[in-house]
Amino acid sequence: MSLAEKIETATERLNTTIVDRPRAVVVVFLLLTGLFVGGLGSVQMSAGGLDAFTDDLPEQKALDQVDQNFEEPFRTDTETTTQLIRTNSNVLTKEALVRDARLLERVAERDDLRMESASGPAPSVAQQLDPSATTPAEYRRTLEGASPSEIRQAVRALESDSRFTGVVSNDFNPTSVSASTSITTVSHDFPESFGDDDLTAVQTDLQTIADDTPGDVRAFGSGTTETEISQSVQDSLLIVMPVVVLLLLFFLVVAYRDPIDVLLGLVALVMTIIWTFGFLGYSGIPFSQQMISVPVLLLAVGVDFGIHIINRYREETERGFEAVEAMREANAQLLIAFVIVTVTAVFGFGANVISDLTPIRNLGIASAVGIMFTFLIFGIFLPAAKLVTDEIRVRLGVPDFNSSPIASEDSVLGRVLAFPARVSRYAPTVIVLGLLLSGAVMGAYGAGVGTSFENEDFLPPEELPAYVTGLPEPFNPGEYTITSTINLLDDKFGSSQSSTVKIYARGNFEQDHALEALAAPNDDPPESLAVGPGGQAEAQSIVTVIESHANRNEDFAALVARNDRNDNGIPDQNLERIYDELFASAAGDRAKQYLTEDYRSAQIEYQTDADASQTEVTTGGTELADRLQFEATSTGSVVVRAAVMDRIFQSAIQGLALAVGLTAAFLVLIYGVLERKPLLGVVNVFPILIAIAFLLGTMRYMDITLNALTATILSISVGVGIAYSVHTTHRFIDEYDSATGAHEAMMVTLTGTGGALFGSMLTTALGTGALALAITPILGNFGVLIALSVTYSFLAAVVALPPAVLLWERFHQWDVDVLARFRPVSQ
Repeated sequence: MSLAEKIETATERLNTTIVDRPRAVVVVFLLLTGLFVGGLGSVQMSAGGLDAFTDDLPEQKALDQVDQNFEEPFRTDTETTTQLIRTNSNVLTKEALVRDARLLERVAERDDLRMESASGPAPSVAQQLDPSATTPAEYRRTLEGASPSEIRQAVRALESDSRFTGVVSNDFNPTSVSASTSITTVSHDFPESFGDDDLTAVQTDLQTIADDTPGDVRAFGSGTTETEISQSVQDSLLIVMPVVVLLLLFFLVVAYRDPIDVLLGLVALVMTIIWTFGFLGYSGIPFSQQMISVPVLLLAVGVDFGIHIINRYREETERGFEAVEAMREANAQLLIAFVIVTVTAVFGFGANVISDLTPIRNLGIASAVGIMFTFLIFGIFLPAAKLVTDEIRVRLGVPDFNSSPIASEDSVLGRVLAFPARVSRYAPTVIVLGLLLSGAVMGAYGAGVGTSFENEDFLPPEELPAYVTGLPEPFNPGEYTITSTINLLDDKFGSSQSSTVKIYARGNFEQDHALEALAAPNDDPPESLAVGPGGQAEAQSIVTVIESHANRNEDFAALVARNDRNDNGIPDQNLERIYDELFASAAGDRAKQYLTEDYRSAQIEYQTDADASQTEVTTGGTELADRLQFEATSTGSVVVRAAVMDRIFQSAIQGLALAVGLTAAFLVLIYGVLERKPLLGVVNVFPILIAIAFLLGTMRYMDITLNALTATILSISVGVGIAYSVHTTHRFIDEYDSATGAHEAMMVTLTGTGGALFGSMLTTALGTGALALAITPILGNFGVLIALSVTYSFLAAVVALPPAVLLWERFHQWDVDVLARFRPVSQ
């Protein structure tokens, strides 16, 4: 038995099971649904912000090691600290500092807040006035007992202390002793069992205490961020899903025009969601912000399948078949098409599993599994349930409300859909060449689409749109402060926090050449880091700490000079003693920012050119790290984000290539095996390539970048869009075998299947387009793009496929004629 015969036999058996034992099929699917319901309670919610994309990156691991090994003046270990951000006309007045001390005192009185220590302007100024002050109460008493003049003198004395200047805004003026914003960091002593929910509760209580303090104080930490991002996910679901369901319900009503069929469609949709979420629960894949697109996609694709099966069933009943035979005939024609669509959709969705980024991989797995569930439910359960309900309807005498197909040859929609096929017969070659040229132009233009990886992609906007704030309960979202807080930090502290590249070096820094090696690359740095005088690098390292302390301490300067054999200011012998003296001095805390106490790890901070791109900065940092005579890694926030952006772009291109390659190979194979027409597989891929080219061009025109979610749009477009070409081609083959030619077969196809395609396009485009209503921009842009992708795919199937099929017929006929010439004549 040939492979084609085996496939046909398997399909016939499945079809026979559906139409001959529909009740058994329905019962099995309902039992499976009950099984998946058990997994719903295990679904984990994940914020899915920036951290989810950086956890496994080498650049992030290096940055984590830097944060762990070096004492930063402005530590933001968001797992164990909370930042209290105060804004005022001047946060350095006596009154403002006393208020901060009182706030810390109230926090310290609460054992459940587990405050271990605190740092910020108030503790720093109090300790400058009285070094013995070590508790919030002592800070308050010291500040209250000092005069305004004494406090101003203390602040001026801290002008060169990076631990102080790092926690006041970049408008700090030591002359007038003023700054508009300050950060007081509360460190918590949490046990290992302390989880994210506990941290969130602590930071919520801190905000409550801050609200009772005069002035504007915000509590900010990882708990706040995770809570608001998770809340935005839930609020987006609460806004989007009802709109999607209402839209799908509307189109189900328009497509089915029968309340019982509409109810069946809704039951199938609900089952699809239950199966998919149950799988997420059992598999442990968290439901993140990016995952909101999965149920929306599956609902839209499910409606697509449902419209095709019900519409084809109605076509067969109109031809005079009884219910069972009509469904048998409809399934015989559609099951193979559904299998092809499902496999190609799995290729498109599942292509994202090759991504290096965990959230994108999870999205690929969930959507690929979900589309298989969609096929099982709409390809097997729905036909069986339709037969069962129709039998019950007949038994109870319930009339049909409207069982005609969506479109016919005589309908206006049918004539409109057939128009491209009618035109194509006159100049198919010219049309195909024109489409290829326009697709090439749009693809070339779209190749310049940008890539982004920013907080703003994941966070709710600072000001929610009016349509969101005007929603009634329970759809009205709560208040979000995370974006405004981050914007405030970027504005007030950004220039000192985000414009550096860090080189993390490991080795023996007691060797005589160690300091010379650290400083050597600075004289001829890459252009993106050449911001110092004479084109040198502007670097901070243990070398600069040694130079700075030598300028202030004569004894230390003499020690450095005795051990500087080439008189360049950098000691090159007896380094262990120099480090010991430095660490024991007043500059010891600053030295620990750049060299570990075992003298085996060091970091160098380089200022970057403000006009340089992330790619240029990252390349420059890597080049400097390679020049060091130690094991060194370039890192820093700008490097980590550039690494993620690079992987996002790679995911988009590799996912697209894999999806197109697998889809084309599968279609060539399946049409070759089943129909002996392998080139129809190539013809099938032609429209989707045109659609993707136009989608890329539109993305660039609309200034929508490839980000953590939209990077999946290209491969997903293959998975969703190829269905329109597959359904059209499959119906064309059925008609071609009994028609007089490709043109006539395509005319019948577009007036029949074209109506179902049009209906599914509307449901899918508007259903997925509802994501544009989501609170976060990343989901809104994805919704717009998937709606455009579906629309382009439908138009390409209707416009590009007919002329391509006509050219295929010419080649096919030529191939048949050539083979006939060389076939031996039978005797």
